[in-house]
Amino acid sequence: MSGNPFAMSMPESSALPAAAASETVADAFCYHCGLPMPEDADFPVQIRGVRREMCCAGCQAVAQAIVENGLEDYYSTRDAMPESPREAMPAVLDQLAMFDHAEFQKSFVKELGEHELEASLMLEGITCAACVWLNERHVGQLPGVTGVDVNYATRRARVRWDSQRIKLSDILTAIAAIGYRAYPYDASKHEELARKERREALWRVWVAGFGMMQVMMYAIPVYIAGEGDMSMDIETLIRWASLLLTLPVVLYSSAPFFKGAWRDLKLLRVGMDVPVALGVGVTFVASVWATLTRGGEVYFDSVAMFVFFLLGGRYLEMTARQKAVSVTEALAKLLPAFCQRLNGFPEEREPEQVVVADLKVGDIVLVRPGDSIPADGRVIEGHSNANEALLTGESRPVPKVSGDIVTGGSVNMESPLIVQVEQVGESTRLSAIIRLMERAAAEKPGIVELADRIAQWFVFSLLLVAVAVALGWYLVDPSRVLWITVSVLVVTCPCALALATPISLTVAAGAMARDGLLVTRGHAVETLARATHFVFDKTGTLTRGEMRLLEVVVPEGGEHQVVLEAAAALEQASEHPLALALRRAAGEVTLPPASGVKAEAGMGLEGQVRGQRLRIGRPDYAAALAGGGQVPWPGDWQASGDTVIALGSEQGVLAFFRLGDELREEAAGLVSDLKARGCQVVLMSGDAEPVARRVAAQLGIADVRGAMSPRDKRDAVVELQSRGAVVAMVGDGVNDAPVLAQAQVSVAMGAGAQLARTQADLVLLSENLDHLRRGVRRARFALRVIRENLLWAFAYNFLALPLAALGHVTPWAAGIGMSASSLLVVLNALRIQKKER
Repeated sequence: MSGNPFAMSMPESSALPAAAASETVADAFCYHCGLPMPEDADFPVQIRGVRREMCCAGCQAVAQAIVENGLEDYYSTRDAMPESPREAMPAVLDQLAMFDHAEFQKSFVKELGEHELEASLMLEGITCAACVWLNERHVGQLPGVTGVDVNYATRRARVRWDSQRIKLSDILTAIAAIGYRAYPYDASKHEELARKERREALWRVWVAGFGMMQVMMYAIPVYIAGEGDMSMDIETLIRWASLLLTLPVVLYSSAPFFKGAWRDLKLLRVGMDVPVALGVGVTFVASVWATLTRGGEVYFDSVAMFVFFLLGGRYLEMTARQKAVSVTEALAKLLPAFCQRLNGFPEEREPEQVVVADLKVGDIVLVRPGDSIPADGRVIEGHSNANEALLTGESRPVPKVSGDIVTGGSVNMESPLIVQVEQVGESTRLSAIIRLMERAAAEKPGIVELADRIAQWFVFSLLLVAVAVALGWYLVDPSRVLWITVSVLVVTCPCALALATPISLTVAAGAMARDGLLVTRGHAVETLARATHFVFDKTGTLTRGEMRLLEVVVPEGGEHQVVLEAAAALEQASEHPLALALRRAAGEVTLPPASGVKAEAGMGLEGQVRGQRLRIGRPDYAAALAGGGQVPWPGDWQASGDTVIALGSEQGVLAFFRLGDELREEAAGLVSDLKARGCQVVLMSGDAEPVARRVAAQLGIADVRGAMSPRDKRDAVVELQSRGAVVAMVGDGVNDAPVLAQAQVSVAMGAGAQLARTQADLVLLSENLDHLRRGVRRARFALRVIRENLLWAFAYNFLALPLAALGHVTPWAAGIGMSASSLLVVLNALRIQKKER
């Protein structure tokens, strides 16, 4: 372990105390942490009836805690040393009491029930699967703890507990008592650990590369020397030099392969590291034996070379994988740590720097140009633009004026804004996005599970083939058995097969998130790519979901802007959707005052504007002011299904206004693109049949169904599925919940309140349908890349296996081939990010 500088130099019997070891050797090192024993140390612990020596009181306390909790199996299952207790044990445990403060818990603890809480923690000191087992068992046994899950890959733990029975500080103290550190999950700390992982991997590559170059320097003279040109003493010296140079490559650089293989075998499974570890281990041991006995061939150069190539390939894979999943971490860092809260009355407000976690609903904050908006809220003063690219995929700045909603994490671009906070903490849009992305990352798609099962059986079959090849060559030419068997083990290790699907789906999900289409379920990308039918809701999906002024007809001699301002003036005190639409259409102008305004239920408004008596509302109501009766509507408005109102005076009707739900500009392009790709497009709407048909006609949708209830829509999707259709449902996420759940893949429009409770498989954060079009194209391209990767992985293995079995592939070439195949899969997957939009 990196935290224990002595771990690599310890005898095997001390590193894994369950193995047989002499008391003399075992007593030289601490049984718990593996550090050398001080001469005057006397800190024994009875473990399974055997006296074990500890180096200090800290290790003695930790070991005693493990024994008292019945967790002695930890010592027989671990495959790496823990951190030193000097690092793992907090200096003052009573400092953990600060974790019980409600204010401190805001950023990493959420409520699940009346008394049940859940904390997201990072664990340090995790070195192997046994560490995960120990933490889950130890913490899970605490009274009041209702659940604990530790992710070995991310070192992230989720702990749930009953706040009436146990405190968080007690849980953290229990973790510290067995030699680990726990602290609130922090994205920057997680990034630091990722950098540490890359740094360690790079060091292993460097050691392997340096060892490879030096060993090759000694191997070349042996290769080019003729018979009798080199004495046995010189060749023996070269072998010993090569052994010493290869030793750090095997013990340090190759350690991840051996640890992974040992862990897999303990869990009774055959993973990717097993054949690699076998190949490296067998070749090195055979070469050491040949060096000691001065007989046979040595392959130190091959060992160093294929370890270098394998590690180099894995380093590039890790870098690409971390880059692909960096979207979630980038989102987690969007919110600032501090903000400027304004206190006092409006005329005497003074900014005060406060922690963002301390903000409450109703607080007023000042957001200066270049600063991130600290929480979801509404602009009450100022005019600026906000950059919401990371949140919605919308690259253009979004104008923000008084009354507009702003999202926490977006960046104020131009002028100061004063914002009133409306949502904080877990209620914000950003928190909802992060939770949905974490949900998607936690789910393993069926196609990935299938690939994992195939890869595991492939490895098992490979081991059987390697045994058969070894037996065959032993009968034909025993001198070639070793390196041919090693070549078979290494060259056909199915790393590329295991990477082919998950890396492609991960890259696709990250690229789609940057485009504003958030993947919230593991299967979403694959199913979206396979969809044969796209079913759309109308209101709020293909249309904007708000009333807009579509058309104005003014009798001859009338002025368009004048009648529009008069209509807006009459409606300026109303909050009716039609009134809002008229005021928006009038623009940023000063409306004339209206007096004596009175409303007649179901008909409209009447009042005085510019000294003229006016009515606005139903056409017959407006016309009645001039003594008229039934008024014919302009053109084909009667059949359009839109809302028609009129403005009338004592002289007659002054104007007709047609209002309706306006189509999104990108809707036509999306429908056209889907049809061009062979998909069936269906419009299902709860609106009247004429309204639905008008929208369908504008978009070129042939299959249109109106006046449908949510149950009708669900039944219609079931009927499509019964005919073999793979249905993608696109709706607003609220009244479309039943049909979204029924479809194989669902897409919800990402309005703020809906986002937090949506169960859709994908969420269109930007509400820009062009981003959905790009997402469909990217998902289909990802599926094509997966097929290419799987085809390449299978073709490579079936081609490489016979070549290696026939002796045409050397061990170092096998290392290159395996690394190159894995790297090719990763590079091919990265093309998904750059797919032309």
